[in-house]
Amino acid sequence: MKKSLIIFGAGDIAQLAHYYFSTDSSYEVVAFTVDAGYITASEFCGVPVVPFEEIGKHYSSDEHEIFVALSYSKLNQVRKEKYLAAKALGYHIASYVSSRATLLNAGRIGENCFILEDNTIQPFVTIGNNVTLWSGNHIGHHSTIHDHCFIASHVVVSGGVEIGEYCFIGVNATLRDHIKIGEKCVVGAGALILADAEPGGVYIGQATERAKVPSTRLRNI
Repeated sequence: MKKSLIIFGAGDIAQLAHYYFSTDSSYEVVAFTVDAGYITASEFCGVPVVPFEEIGKHYSSDEHEIFVALSYSKLNQVRKEKYLAAKALGYHIASYVSSRATLLNAGRIGENCFILEDNTIQPFVTIGNNVTLWSGNHIGHHSTIHDHCFIASHVVVSGGVEIGEYCFIGVNATLRDHIKIGEKCVVGAGALILADAEPGGVYIGQATERAKVPSTRLRNI
């Protein structure tokens, strides 16, 4: 028998969470919940949407689990607040780990994690609570990702890296081995980090500039 799950959220990430949990987990999504002021419809993905302020009246914490499906807004603070609020109400907090991910870290993954397909998590990696790993990342051996982080797609985290709380790591970023990324860092798409990053830093990759020659002048294309 599948376990009953409530998803916090009613946007794109919540819709994706509904898809992944419904097709690749031991959970059945029975409802969505958001703060009352954000409810715009009574149903989402074919199941009810109920106010978070009234969630206990409709779905008991003894028989239901919650997953908070929110983005990295305000450096993951919003997702953290709702995760802790659901936990304070006594709900067990679910995680989703894709069956198409490669996990070699003996299950050291916290609560409210969202780990999508094609992630490779090597031995001796530790992943904290409320961490999102979008698709296709490499998390190298002996690395630690602390709570409330969001790792976008195709990021390379080399061996022995420590990523502090509340960090955002953008698409195709590369972190060399044995460095520390301080808490609340933003590492932009395509950035290459070769040394420790101080807390609160913003690291932006170099954007490709438009060539002076227009495409109509190019040959053999």
